[in-house]
Amino acid sequence: MSRLSRATQPQLPPAAPVRIVHLGLGNFCRAHQAWYTAHAGDADRWGIAGFTGRRPDTADALRPQDGLYTLVTRSATGDSLEVVPSLVGVHAADEHGAYLGYLARPEVALVTVTVTEAGYLLGPDGRLDTDRDVVVADLAALSADVESPVASLPAKLVAGLAARRAAGSGAITVLSCDNLPENGPVTHSVVTDLAVLLDPTLRDWIEQYVDFATSMVDRITPAATDDDRALVERETGYEDASPVTTEPFSEWVVSGTFPAGRPRWEDAGVQLVDNVTPYEQRKLWLLNGAHSMLAYAGSIRGHETIDEAIADPDCRSWVEAFWTEATRHLSFPAGQVTAYREALLERFANPRTRDQLARIAADGSSKLPVRTLPTLRAERAAGRMPLGCATTVAAWVLHLRGRGAPVRDPGAAPVLEAANVPDLPAAVAAVLDSWAPGLGADEDLVATVLDRAGVVLGDEQS
Repeated sequence: MSRLSRATQPQLPPAAPVRIVHLGLGNFCRAHQAWYTAHAGDADRWGIAGFTGRRPDTADALRPQDGLYTLVTRSATGDSLEVVPSLVGVHAADEHGAYLGYLARPEVALVTVTVTEAGYLLGPDGRLDTDRDVVVADLAALSADVESPVASLPAKLVAGLAARRAAGSGAITVLSCDNLPENGPVTHSVVTDLAVLLDPTLRDWIEQYVDFATSMVDRITPAATDDDRALVERETGYEDASPVTTEPFSEWVVSGTFPAGRPRWEDAGVQLVDNVTPYEQRKLWLLNGAHSMLAYAGSIRGHETIDEAIADPDCRSWVEAFWTEATRHLSFPAGQVTAYREALLERFANPRTRDQLARIAADGSSKLPVRTLPTLRAERAAGRMPLGCATTVAAWVLHLRGRGAPVRDPGAAPVLEAANVPDLPAAVAAVLDSWAPGLGADEDLVATVLDRAGVVLGDEQS
C-alpha cells in the first residue's frame, strides 16, 4: 500500500512557496485555515509552514507525506474525501531555528495561530500573566539570547518578530484563529506586554510594522480514529497516517489590514468585515457555550458525544434555555439568530461527527469565562436569573468534583481544591469567584446553581 505523498498524487499542483507560518498545527487548522487557503483563487502563491504544539506527532506523521493529508467531510448521509495540498512544510514545535528563519523572510506575510484559549496566558486583568513560570523562563531565555528556544506563544511571537526586525523584512500580519473575544487585540496585548519587558524598541517596531488581525472561526473537527484511517485507505488505495475528519459546515470571518498581503480567501467563502465582534459573540455564546454545557452536563449523564447529548431531551432543554438567555444580548436580527440556532441543532445531531465530550471538556477554566460568563453577568444585571448559565456552572462544579468527563485543565489548579471542599455552597461560590471576584457573593445565584446541580445529577447526591 503506497503512502500518501506528492509522488503518489501526480495530479496535485506543485508545492506553493511558504508565505504563511502557522503555530499550533493540529486537526482544526487543517480542516479550516489550510482548507480555505487551498481553495483561495491564488492558492498557488500561498504555502503554509506549520509548527506543532507540545507534541511532535503531527509533524512526524505528515513529514513523510510532504504535508499532504486527506480531509474527510462527514455529513449525515455520507463522506467526501479531498487531499489538501496547502501545507508545504511541517515542523515540530522545538524546531525554533526553522521558525525564526521563516519569519526573517520578506515573502512571509502571515503568522496564523491556533493554540486554544489557554495558550495566551492571560491574567485576571486580561493582560499577559508575567508571573507564570513559563513566561518568566522565556523572558530570561530571550534576554540572554533573542534566538533562544522558548515555549510560550507570546514568546514565540516576540522571538519571531525580533528576527524579522533584525532581517529588515518589513510588515507582517499575526492572525489569531482561536475562540477568544477580540483575539486580535488579545494577541497584540500579550505580545507587546512581553516585548516591552525584553526591549522597548522592539515594542515600538511591532506597533509600526505588525498588523494583529481578528477572526471568528467555526468548524467542528473531532479527532480522527483508526476507523477513519481505514476508511481513507479503503476509499483511496493509499495510506494516510494523519487524516482529518470534519463537518460540512464551515465559517471564517476576518478583519485586518494585511499590509504584506493575504490569500484571496474570499474566493473560498471567507467574510471580510470591519467588525468581527457580533459574529464571534454569536459563535462563542451559542455554539461554544452550548458545547461546554453538553461536555459537562452530558458526560455526567453518561453520554460520550455531542450527538448523544443533544438527543437527550433534558440536555436539549438546558441548551435551549441557555440560548434564549444569550440571544437577548446578540445584535443580529431575531430571524437570523433563530436560523443559526436551528442550524446548530442539526450540526450537533449529526450522528457521524461523533465529537467527543471529553475533548470539548478540556480547559474549561479558560473557556467558560468567555463562553458563559458574559451572558450570566448580562442577565443578572438585567435582574433575571439565568437558569441555562446556572446549569453550565453547576455541571462544571460537578466536573471539578470528579463527575463526568475527566478533568484536563492545568488552568483550573487554583480552583480545584476550593471546588472540592465538603461544603458544596462554598465550592460553588469559590468557582464563581474564580471567574469574577465577588460573583460568589450573589446568594441567589449560588442557590440557583446548587438547585441546578441537583437537576443535572437527578436522584444522585452531589
